[in-house]
Order: sequence, then structure tokens, then C-alpha cells
Amino acid sequence: MDAKPEWVKASAPGLESEKKVGNKLSELGLNTVCREANCPNQGECWSKGTATFMLMGNVCTRNCRFCEVETGNPGGELDETEPERLKKAVEEFGLDYVVLTSVDRDDLSDGGAEHFRQAVEKIKETPDPPLVEGLIPDFSGNPKSLELLAQSGLEVVGHNVETVERLSPRVRDRRASYELSISVLERVKQFNSDLVTKSSIMVGLGESKEEVRDAMADLRGVGVDIVTIGQYLRPTKDQLPVEKFLETSYFESLKQIGGEMGFSSVISGPFVRSSYKAKETYLKAVGREEEF
Repeated sequence: MDAKPEWVKASAPGLESEKKVGNKLSELGLNTVCREANCPNQGECWSKGTATFMLMGNVCTRNCRFCEVETGNPGGELDETEPERLKKAVEEFGLDYVVLTSVDRDDLSDGGAEHFRQAVEKIKETPDPPLVEGLIPDFSGNPKSLELLAQSGLEVVGHNVETVERLSPRVRDRRASYELSISVLERVKQFNSDLVTKSSIMVGLGESKEEVRDAMADLRGVGVDIVTIGQYLRPTKDQLPVEKFLETSYFESLKQIGGEMGFSSVISGPFVRSSYKAKETYLKAVGREEEF
């Protein structure tokens, strides 16, 4: 079921900006999830001079069956110069909203939480510091790591459930779980009630609409403010196949359901990913959408 219908094919705008930004990031030795996860929005986002930075290398210790990021064991290695290089990139691009994410680092005792915190701290040292969103791993549920990130200066903490509860064991690495992800989102809010929290769901993996609705209700039940919903697109033949391509009307109906549940923002559409329209959704969540 991987033959994409015409309406789901991206037009890939902004290729010139994509090349320019990509070259600068390579020069600074920085990774972006835009390229590593083969995001369909990278042309659009990079044409606006924005990107989601991926910390702690491009080798993940998890092996989720929807993801193209390389799997392996980094052996505890960390580049301590990365936070400073990230600060330089933020200054050079003149960014006012930065999204940070990372691979899972189960080879580190804290899952990389301290390195993540240092990156946030460096960005906040810039003369005109941007708003910063962290799309965090689960840190194996370690409360010290979660508290560290909740108190790090992030404005938004996102963590993705990825799929509905029934499909989670088939779609995600065995060390991840639906229940763990829900608890992570609950805990970070408990550690810092001022945080805006966020999660993302992929559809097209064989879930029912009722299961998606239940997942949205579970997220809202632990105070999640923003939910993004997008079509799963198989990165390569090595990942799970697409079970179904959903029409745009399906995504519109989920957006309406989310609004009725009380989410401050629901971004739902075929190409939507976790960081899509990140600044816009944050400003809406805190009642500052007129600034966008």
C-alpha cells in the first residue's frame, strides 16, 4: 500500500534555501532531524531559514520500525563542543524560535539530559535569546532527567506517543511504550506547570479513528496542550509499510475533535510532523498568536 496518491506528494518548495541552510549546518557539524528523518517539510521550513536541530549525534540506541535514523551503540561518546556550535548557528541564522530534539541515548546514565540542558542554556545566552522547544526522548522515565529538562528554560516540551496504544509494541522499540510516553508528558508538567506540552500521532499504520480519538483523549487527560497529527510515510523499504493513505477530510475531522477536547492547538494534515508550525502553535497556546 506504498504507492502514494497524487494528493499526498510533496511539491518540495524552497530547494535553494534548503541547500544554503544545509551547507551551513554541515560546516558547523550540526545534525537536523529534517534530513536524518527525511521529513517531507524540510524544503518549506528551510525556505524560511528554520530547522530542528538533533543533538547527541545521528546514531540512536533505539530501533523503532517507522524511523530512518541509524541504529547502533555510540558507546557513551558525546561531543562537548556541540552546545557552543549550536549557539553559533542560532546567532548566524537569527532564529527567534528553535526546536531541539535528540536521538535516544540509552548508553548514557541520564539518557543525555544534562547535555540537552547545556544546549538550552547556551542558546539562552545569545544576545536576543529565542524561544526554545525541546522534543525529548523518554529518558527511560528517569524522574531526575525529566525534572532537569522541565526546569532547563524550555518554553515547550514535546514527547511523541507516535501511534495508538494497540500498535505501539509493533511500531516502536521494545524499550519505549505508550504508557511510558503518557507518563513522561504528565511528569514534565508536574515538574513545571508553566510548560506548554505537546505530542504527535502518525496515522495510516492500521489504527482506527476511534483509537486515534482515544489517544488524543489520553494526551489531553495529562494536560497536553498541543497535538500534531500526520500521515505516516514510509522512509525506505526497511521500515513498516503504509497501511492506508487518509484523505484531507479525515485530518480536518481530527482537528475538530481535538478542538472539542480542549487542546489549545491541533495541527492535522498529511505532511504534518512534530515540529511543523512550531512557533505558531506555541504562540497560540499562550494567547500570543497576533505576534506570528
